[in-house]
Amino acid sequence: MAEQFEKSWKTLNKDLGKISAMEQAMAYTSRPLVASGVALAFMALTGIIAAALIGFDPLGLIVVAAAIIGAYMALNIGANDVANNMGPAVGARALTIGTALIVAAICETAGALIAGGDVVGTVSRGIISPEAVAETQTFIWAMMAALLAGALWVNLATWVGAPVSTTHSIVGGVMGAGIAAAGLSAVNWEMMGRIAASWVISPLLGGLFAAAFLGIIKSRIIYRPNMIDAARFWVPILIGIMGGCFTTYLALKGFSKIYKISFENALLLGLAVGIVLTIAMRPVIRYQSKGMENRKKSLKVLFNIPLIFSAALLSFAHGANDVANAIGPVAAIVHAVQDGGASDSVAIPLWVMLIGAVGLSVGLLLFGPKLMNIVGSEITRLNAMRAYCVALAAAITVIFASGLGLPVSSTHIAIGAVFGVGFFREWYHERILKENRLDTTSPPEVRTRRKVVRRGHFVTILAAWVVTVPAAALLSALLFYGMRLITL
Repeated sequence: MAEQFEKSWKTLNKDLGKISAMEQAMAYTSRPLVASGVALAFMALTGIIAAALIGFDPLGLIVVAAAIIGAYMALNIGANDVANNMGPAVGARALTIGTALIVAAICETAGALIAGGDVVGTVSRGIISPEAVAETQTFIWAMMAALLAGALWVNLATWVGAPVSTTHSIVGGVMGAGIAAAGLSAVNWEMMGRIAASWVISPLLGGLFAAAFLGIIKSRIIYRPNMIDAARFWVPILIGIMGGCFTTYLALKGFSKIYKISFENALLLGLAVGIVLTIAMRPVIRYQSKGMENRKKSLKVLFNIPLIFSAALLSFAHGANDVANAIGPVAAIVHAVQDGGASDSVAIPLWVMLIGAVGLSVGLLLFGPKLMNIVGSEITRLNAMRAYCVALAAAITVIFASGLGLPVSSTHIAIGAVFGVGFFREWYHERILKENRLDTTSPPEVRTRRKVVRRGHFVTILAAWVVTVPAAALLSALLFYGMRLITL
């Protein structure tokens, strides 16, 4: 009897184990479906709100469709673009993914609503001439095709794990739709040439600035006999540079809706904040470093809080600037439906801005962790000091480019800075510390580990950058022709 009971118990335990494993498998496979379901619900809610505000007449339904596509684009920007700001902080373990998602969502939404662009070019900053698509229906389909093409391309890039420029995606979409609607002459090729140049300029500047700051940290702090004393002198200066740069950055790019300020005045304001912050942080860093051991691990603690603030400020500025990629074409379509035809610039209605702001946050929360992990840890290993250099380089590069009038991508800058940090570390260890990382006698896995930048990610991301504009343009042209055929 006891043997039979034991046998029945083992069978029951085995069956329960199978059921438990099945439940775990179902839960694992259903996670993507839950995220997709929430995303679809957000898009549906956007359509309902747009219909309630605009109406259900034929032109109103066009606006509803545009609002839904705009929500889809905002979700994709949140999933792909926003991760670049928080990825380094997560990779450096200054923030957990959950905390980073919450901080980024709050800062992105605040940036979009408080300082988001009040006026945007209806044809994506002068890519095509409004006169070339003056007919209302042609203009509407062109903007619709551009928006959908940009969103589909960013969605594909997020799926394969490639951080791409959402700005370039929407620019490519507008260019393709403009060519399909009015021919090659409709495109502002001078602007397209400047954007093509930014493919090289953005990542190079980001990488160079990040490498320069990491070089300062290594030579002036890490490889000094007394690292703590060196940190007490240099960390307040670096924090002051960060504060000054972000003050200038936000004055130029973040708060332009609230108050216009010249480039020179923004620089002076940043210089003043930087000096004050440097002086104020000296006693703070001295107190924080009291009793610390003279080793590299101690230094990382001093950079955690500045890194968190820099990542939050980058997210705020990103929300202020890049929300127009999602809702700029939507605002243009609303203007075309209500007032007829294209225009050089239109104001963005508050409800349209809300679509972009909330969509960025929802997309980040649902799909952001994948790209956040790639940017933060899979390209190269980041600690607090390296991640701080990435964030600081991103801000300085945008300021530098703004002064020269160069159109740059925040995505390209951030990823370029990550690669810059990684390649600088390889160079520094080989040339300065004289470590032999090119030997052929060690096992392959050892030689691979010594290369601190993953070459596979480098090639994939570079290829995605190069094909973004032409791919989005081709897709947009095909969508435009399809929409025209349906409405004929």
